[in-house]
Amino acid sequence: MRYIVYMPETVRVDPNTHAALGRVAKSLHVPRTEALRRIVKGYERKLFLKCLHAQFEALRSDPKAWAEEQAERDVWDTTLTDGLKDE
Repeated sequence: MRYIVYMPETVRVDPNTHAALGRVAKSLHVPRTEALRRIVKGYERKLFLKCLHAQFEALRSDPKAWAEEQAERDVWDTTLTDGLKDE
């Protein structure tokens, strides 16, 4: 059996950030650590989507690459009409 041990870390924040974190935690009815976890997870998702958007913009700026992408999507879209009835 394998055990995972998490060691607490200290993160220093300025008083305004600490107060804001407290307000968020209170409004969510969760401890500050859980509020911070949710905030970081949300921000990480936002960064991922921002990067994904930039990559799609780059793809769209290349007409040949974008045409290939669209052709591949068309192939995948045919799987929706595979003749199978809804279960």
